[in-house]
Amino acid sequence: MKYFTNYGKGGESLKALSYVGPGKKEFVDKPKPVVQLPTDAVIRITKTTICGTDLHILRGNVPAVESGRILGHEGIGIVEEVGEGVNNFKKGDKVIISCVTACGKCENCKVGLHAHCDDGGWILGHLIDGTQAEYVRIPHADNSLYHVPKEADEEAMVMLSDILPTGFEIGVLYGKVQPGQTVAIIGAGPVGLAALLTAQFYSPGRIIVVDLDDNRLEASLKFGATDVINSSDGKTIEKIMELTDGEGVDVAMEVVGIPATFEVCQKIIKPGGSIPVLGVHGKPVDFHLEELWIKNITLTTGLVNTNTTSMLLKTVESNTLKPEQLVTHRFKFEEMLKAYDVFEKSAENKALKIILSNE
Repeated sequence: MKYFTNYGKGGESLKALSYVGPGKKEFVDKPKPVVQLPTDAVIRITKTTICGTDLHILRGNVPAVESGRILGHEGIGIVEEVGEGVNNFKKGDKVIISCVTACGKCENCKVGLHAHCDDGGWILGHLIDGTQAEYVRIPHADNSLYHVPKEADEEAMVMLSDILPTGFEIGVLYGKVQPGQTVAIIGAGPVGLAALLTAQFYSPGRIIVVDLDDNRLEASLKFGATDVINSSDGKTIEKIMELTDGEGVDVAMEVVGIPATFEVCQKIIKPGGSIPVLGVHGKPVDFHLEELWIKNITLTTGLVNTNTTSMLLKTVESNTLKPEQLVTHRFKFEEMLKAYDVFEKSAENKALKIILSNE
C-alpha cells in the first residue's frame, strides 16, 4: 500500500500539531491538504481532541510515525472539497471523522475488519497526517465519515470518532458482557469510561472500576460503576476477590496497557470468563497459561473497527448515551500546546477528554 502525503502544492498553509521526534512536538505551519484521489474528501476541522495514543507516539513508542507527522485521529468538521468518486458527502456537510479508514472493498472490510483494511485502517495521525490541524484529507470518504445530525451535541460527536466504538467493540462486545454479570474495568481513562458507559447496554449486575486516580474513580461512580478501587496500595486482586466472595469476575477488561494490569486481569478472572485487552501494550507481558488452561477463559485483543459507529450514533441521538459527560477541558485551537500540557498531566488537572475548537 502506498500512502500519499496529505497535502498538495496549492500554496495555502494551516496550523497543526506536528510530531518531530520522541518527546518533541511543535505547533507549526503546514501546507493545506488537497484532494488527491477521487475517493478523498478534505475536511475543515471544527472540533478535535487528544488521545492517549498520541502520547504513546510522542514518547517514541510507535516507530512507524515519522518526524513531521501531524497527529490526531478524532474530530468533526465541515466538508471543504470532495473527489469525483465521493457519493455520500458534499461541500458544506458536517461530519464525524472515523479514527479508522475503510475502503469497504477489500476482504478484511467485507468481514467487518476495517482496522485491517488493505488500503486504510488506523492511518490518520499515524501513517498520514491527522486531525490536529485546521484541515485534514480523508481517504475513502464514503466509508470513513458519518453525517452529524442536526441539533446534535458536537462534543458528543467527537467521542464517536474513537473512544466510544473502542470501548464498546473491543471491551463490551469482545468481552461478551451479559445481564447480571460482574465486570471489572482495569483503567478508568477515557476508553475505560467509554466501556463503562456502553457496558450498561447489557445490564451487568456489578461493574468494578480500578484506577490510581481518585478523580477518575469518582467519575466512574457518576457514570454507573457499582464499586471502585484505588489500586495504589497494590491490593487490587485481594479486594476484587473479597467483593466477589472469592469467585472472581466474569469479564476483566484491561484498559491500561502495562504488564501489572494484565496480571491483575489474569488473577481475577473466573472460570468461563473473558479478558478483552484494550490497552496499548509496548512491552511483553507474562501469560499464565499454566494457571489459565483449565479455566475455559477467552482472551481477546483488537484495534477498533468502528463498524458500530452508526448504532452508537443513534443511542447518542436518543439521549440513551451521553458521552459529552466525558469532556472536562475546552481550549481554542491555537492553545494546542497548552491543551497537551494539561492532558499529559491528567491526574493533576483532573482531565478526561479535552475539546479543541476551531470555529
